[in-house]
Amino acid sequence: MCTVCGCGDGEVKIEGEAHAHRHVHADGTVHEHGHAHEYEHAHSHDGEIADAHGHAHTHADGTTHVHEHVHHGEHAHEHGHAHDHGHEHDHAHGEAHHHHGDLDYGSGPARAHVPGMSQARMVQIERDILSKNDGYATKNRAWFDEHGVFALNLVSSPGSGKTTLLVKTIEALQARLAIAVVEGDQQTANDAERIRATGAPALQINTGKGCHLDAHMVGHAMERLQPADGSLFLIENVGNLVCPAAFDLGEQHKVAILSVTEGEDKPLKYPDMFAAADVMLLNKCDLLPYLQFDADLAEANARRVNPKLTVFRVSATTGEGMADWLAWIDAGVAAQRARLADNVAALKARIADLERQLAAK
Repeated sequence: MCTVCGCGDGEVKIEGEAHAHRHVHADGTVHEHGHAHEYEHAHSHDGEIADAHGHAHTHADGTTHVHEHVHHGEHAHEHGHAHDHGHEHDHAHGEAHHHHGDLDYGSGPARAHVPGMSQARMVQIERDILSKNDGYATKNRAWFDEHGVFALNLVSSPGSGKTTLLVKTIEALQARLAIAVVEGDQQTANDAERIRATGAPALQINTGKGCHLDAHMVGHAMERLQPADGSLFLIENVGNLVCPAAFDLGEQHKVAILSVTEGEDKPLKYPDMFAAADVMLLNKCDLLPYLQFDADLAEANARRVNPKLTVFRVSATTGEGMADWLAWIDAGVAAQRARLADNVAALKARIADLERQLAAK
């Protein structure tokens, strides 16, 4: 589903890529990407997941399933029980926990379930994927900091009003700020076209079957967009409150958008996203008089998940609450520009010191 794990084979498309380059990984996955690695997004295929093999079990009812093992040392199994390979048995590897008859497949160490795969194996795969993504994210963030760019990753369910909110934000700020935008969707360039209609440069990334952007994709977008020093860089992620929570893109802040047409309990149903976010925009507040939606309860639920969350109640349609949101962005841009000024001052001081040392010789 992303370029760092390779499971989006041939699916990811970035507007204007000149050519594709194909890689075959040790595990057999394939991915393609365009080139021009100005930001040192060179590919490394070290650390691929290996030493795994399928292991079959036949149950008492005659059904058979296969799960993967990684053997460390002398035939060490990760599924928590001993057996030989010729007997029948009933067991559950990371199966659902039951509560009042409900099924909970997110209670194991991996907090997810894949038929035939152990929880330990799932945890290891996730760590491998995220560690590779985090390496790209670290490079992105270092570049943003070095150039004083304020980068935001906007995440939400589909239909929350992200793109309309972005359009209104750009229209309000573009007279005083340079702004560049990355748009993430599975298909079409519709949202990028809406952004470009404001006059702001935008690049569409289509993820195909993928459900989120990753730091590698964003790095390529940075190469193409060339954000100006001291500018605002907005990333509209794929509409999804699950997968984007885990993937750092190198942004300064994740901004979660919840519309009042959804539900007050959305932060409790999708806690990872609201825990990862620094800001929540409660959007479409102009509709509150017509809905049975408790804005105070929605905000309280979000703060149950993340007590440090900053919340703005806004309407992109009427402009309600937008002044506070825009002021928060202005403050973030100012902080990044101050970082840039400090970097320049430190560099000048270093040059002056070297010149003094040379003059003394």
